[in-house]
Amino acid sequence: QVQLVESGGGLVQVGGSLRLSCAVSGRAASGYVMGWFRQAPRKEREFVAGISRGGGMSRYLDSVQGRFTISRDNAKNTVYLQMNSLKPEDTATYYCAADKDLPSDNYYYVRGNYDYWGQGIQVTVSS
Repeated sequence: QVQLVESGGGLVQVGGSLRLSCAVSGRAASGYVMGWFRQAPRKEREFVAGISRGGGMSRYLDSVQGRFTISRDNAKNTVYLQMNSLKPEDTATYYCAADKDLPSDNYYYVRGNYDYWGQGIQVTVSS
């Protein structure tokens, strides 16, 4: 069983930066594709970024491309989401997700493809 715990959220002004962390326990993170999703009030949970097991491949939601960077440190069993140039529309609860069996990056984008989820952490961007 994999447990995921997010940290690093909070309140930031427009244009600011935050780095989210996702600590993986129970299994080695290196065996899992990792993703970040977000859910704003009254909206569906949406894919933000995904990263392959070794970290060599990543994919992003179009609206965060160039502003957000997903990375991982398998030695520390941790995945990160560096968020720069934050906008009010980035305000949401952010969730870390993991799955052992995703065969390619085409599968990163779909919420239902991930078996394990963190509890979520709030990110609020104020103007």
